[in-house]
Parts: sequence; C-alpha cells; structure tokens
Amino acid sequence: MLSLEDFRHLVSDEILANIYARARKLYGKHIVHLNATYQGGGVAEILYSLVLLMNDVGLNAGWRILHGSQEFFEITKGFHNALQGAPMTFSEKKKQTYLQVNENFAKFTHLDHDCVIIHDPQPLSLIKYYRKSQPWIWRCHIDLTEPHTQLWDFMKGFLLKYDQVVFSSEKYVKKDLPVDQRLMFPAINPLSRKNRDISEKAILEQITAAAIPTDKPIITQVSRLDPWKDPEGVIDVFNMVKAKVDCRLVFCYNVASDDPEGMRMYNKVKRKAGKLIKKGDILFVVGNSETLVNAIQRYSKVIIQKSIKEGFCLTVTEALWKKTPVVASNVGGIPIQIEDGENGFLLEPQDNKGFADRIIHLLKNPKENENLGNKAKETVREKFLITRLLSDYLYMLNSLIN
Repeated sequence: MLSLEDFRHLVSDEILANIYARARKLYGKHIVHLNATYQGGGVAEILYSLVLLMNDVGLNAGWRILHGSQEFFEITKGFHNALQGAPMTFSEKKKQTYLQVNENFAKFTHLDHDCVIIHDPQPLSLIKYYRKSQPWIWRCHIDLTEPHTQLWDFMKGFLLKYDQVVFSSEKYVKKDLPVDQRLMFPAINPLSRKNRDISEKAILEQITAAAIPTDKPIITQVSRLDPWKDPEGVIDVFNMVKAKVDCRLVFCYNVASDDPEGMRMYNKVKRKAGKLIKKGDILFVVGNSETLVNAIQRYSKVIIQKSIKEGFCLTVTEALWKKTPVVASNVGGIPIQIEDGENGFLLEPQDNKGFADRIIHLLKNPKENENLGNKAKETVREKFLITRLLSDYLYMLNSLIN
C-alpha cells in the first residue's frame, strides 16, 4: 500500500512534514473524487496515487466512476474536443442525453461527503441533481483557452454553483467565470511501476517481449491515439528524420473506456503509416502495462509529443523524470514543464521541419543529452511529483472546509 513514508529521501523531510501538518485539520474528513474512467489517461493515474495518499495522511478519501452509455461517451468526447476549440453541433438531444446520464447517476450515488471534487466535463452537471451541503470543486484537466461558445455557456451554468474551479495553467483561467479559480499542476508518482527505476536487463526484457527490434534507435510518442496528439503529423516528422538517420518510430498508445474515438483514430493512423508498418519502420505497441511503458520511455532515444492542444501532458513529465530527451509542442501545460534548450525542446505544433531537426540533432549527438536529462529530472522533482500535488490539495481543502 502506498504511503507517504515511501517518499523519504526522494523529497525533503521538510516537504513531508509540511504535508502532515496540513493534514492534521482534515483528520477524518470525507472527501470524494469523481471522474469518468478508472484506467487510461493521466486523470485516472493521478487519482490512483492521490486517493491512497490522502487516506494515508488521515483523510477518508473515496473515488467514484460515472456510469455512462456508449452514446453518452460519444457526446462527452465531442464536448471535450469542443471545449478545446473543435467545431461541433450542440443539439438539444446531446444536451438532454448528457443531463439524463448525470441525473440517473445522482439517484444511486450518494455524495454526502465533506467535499466533492469533480474531474473534467463528463460529471460536471452532477451538481444540478444534489442538495448542495458541502464545498464542490471542479478540477479541469483540459485546455480551455478557446472553448466552443455555446457549449461553454451551457457548462458555465453548472460551474456557477461550484465553490472553486482548478486549472492546470494560468492560460485557462476564464475572466467570464465569477467563481474562485485556482492553479494546480498535475503530477506523477515516481514510485509507480510506470516511473520507478528499473534495470537495463528489465528494460531489454520488456522491449523484447513487446517485439520491438533493437537494431536501430527508436523515437516514441506515448499517448492516446487522439487527433489533438497529431499522430499523423508525427508520421510526417518521422519520414523527415528517417531520410537523415535510420531509426524506427513507436506509437505506444492506450484506449480509455471513456474515449470511443480512440479506435477510429487508430485505424486512420494505421492507414497513413501503411508501407512503413510492413517494413517495420513504424510499430504500434499497446501500453497496457505500466512496466512496459516505463521501459519504452527509458529505451527510446527521443520522446516526441506533437500535440496540437494539451491540458498538461503527463507523458512529457514521465519522460523528463527518466532523463529521456523530449521534443514537444509549445502548447497547453507543456511549456510549464520544458524550458526550451535547457531540459528539452519546444516547437510550434505545425513546425514539422523544426521537430525533425531537433530529433536528428539528438540522435546524432547522444553525448549532449546527459546535462539535458539531469536538468529535466530535477525540474520534475521540484514541481511535478505527487507529494507536491497532495500538499496543494490539502492546502485547498483546508481553505474550504475549515
């Protein structure tokens, strides 16, 4: 069972003492987190560690999953995309389906806790169906810089009832939302199977078991197969890189239960990859094992993250922690993590040539990567570990409950 004591010597004793101090006034308080999936994606990974640690330091913390139909998740994936700026038709039918699922869930899920924390848009409207008697927090993990106007107005009607809204970047703060808005960075658990240190032997065993050849350097994108991650653009960059350096591209992907778009995008990307898959130049590897993802991130010569929009992007955080060079888009929460040229490289998402040039340079000059990697790991240690996130949540809960 994960315990705060496990982080001794990974972070300072001062940080741990501060967390225990913040938890004292919250002993026995009932906190519940609610989101749309228990696996796949950064939110579920964060909650798995965060809820365990909240309980370890004295809170009674729970985690609930919203139950929805395939139609509901098709609609909410459209909402997710539209809130990040994609076009959509916001029909009355979609609105009523969204509301009905949340209303039904409210009837068989009692939220009589001291604080309710709702994650992302899917369960946002739950607040409509409860007699509110405690603080409610909406934790938004997506990019809200340019939301669909009509959808945002609809969502904002529910947010007016919330006590706080929490974003991953100052860029997402909404001037037209008269509710207390806070900034909180997502984080990784360095002790999880995905992030803990593993031996070179274990890495090679995982790589071999996944049928990834070791005769060429590999570059990897670890992410859902999602239009916002621009996997088709990654293929275009790879073609430019391969013309200069013989290498292989790996898509290490997963499909979350609340993302019905995933398999459609998978088929679309495979069609584009076409002959490159047959030649063995592009591989698709299901990241259904945390140890496998850990090994791939460590074995890769470069991690690419060519996102068009990005709430924060914990796969970047994970690679930085492992000292693997990262070339990523200058969007969303990524520039919060990467200082260009210091601990990684940032480029505009459509700058395919720039992405290719940086990757080629890293592949041809591996000795330059050590300083880059050391700075990258320290950035994560200082700002983006789960202990920092736990401390931030405890501070926020103290301000709302006590």
